[in-house]
Amino acid sequence: MMDLGRLRALHAVAVHGSVGGAAAALGFTPSAISQQIAKLERETRTVLLERQGRGVQLTDAALRLADTAQHVLALVEQAEVTLEEQRGRAVGRLLVAAFPTAARGLLPAVLAELRDSCPELDVRLLESDPYPAAELVARGEVDLAVVQDWATVPLPVQPGVDRLDLGTDPVDLLLPVAHPLAALDAVPVTALRGQRWISVPPGNICHDWLLRTMRETGEEPDVAHQVGEFQTQLALIAAGLGLGLIPRLGRGPLPPGLAARPVTPEPVRRVHALWRTQTSRRPAVTATLTALRRHWDALAT
Repeated sequence: MMDLGRLRALHAVAVHGSVGGAAAALGFTPSAISQQIAKLERETRTVLLERQGRGVQLTDAALRLADTAQHVLALVEQAEVTLEEQRGRAVGRLLVAAFPTAARGLLPAVLAELRDSCPELDVRLLESDPYPAAELVARGEVDLAVVQDWATVPLPVQPGVDRLDLGTDPVDLLLPVAHPLAALDAVPVTALRGQRWISVPPGNICHDWLLRTMRETGEEPDVAHQVGEFQTQLALIAAGLGLGLIPRLGRGPLPPGLAARPVTPEPVRRVHALWRTQTSRRPAVTATLTALRRHWDALAT
């Protein structure tokens, strides 16, 4: 009989492509994941991981076993949902993925409420950009994700995943107070042509939105600096190294010398929660969605 926890570890390595990625997603150390895989190899008398440079690669046998594990884990999850529903209270573990500014600006209050109101529920947070977070939900690697997208760059959501629209997150132009555009009450998007930009790296939905927005004005944007953390972007903008379009959620106070100006037409991010349809009846999911809605509405007031 193969151990379910070891199957889960193997499936996570297959999904995330590395032992370290699997460890981060499951809340364990890489050493613990490696030990689980080694025990599974002994149980199955099969080589599952092979060294490749500094990383590992799953063997063909491991890939087939990981695919089977996905189906087994889905059945186990459905059984757990049924049992939790019968108990009528949120219990067990819930893994939530959230994009960085939601992890900073929204999730702390949500997690604190769930800790106090659902003492039998162990909620874990995984920071993740929207594209991979949506995939993690669809594959069953996380239970719920807080994601964002734009009307012009909608986030693909696979069948079998439900969505709750939380609201919109306004985006401002951030620039030094001495910049000529800072004298305007609102900056037309056409006035942004010819500027140097500080943005998140390619592959991020915010980067995709900046490219599309500026291309619609007839210009390929000059992204001079690619930085994943908004606070670092603010520091670079304050140093006069470029402009940034930065959402308000989780932004915090502006450093001295920086100005925030609205852009017309106003760009806004749409913020959603995603979860698998088959877990909709799970009390842990419904409690988390209720807390997300409550604290999002509190931010908006």
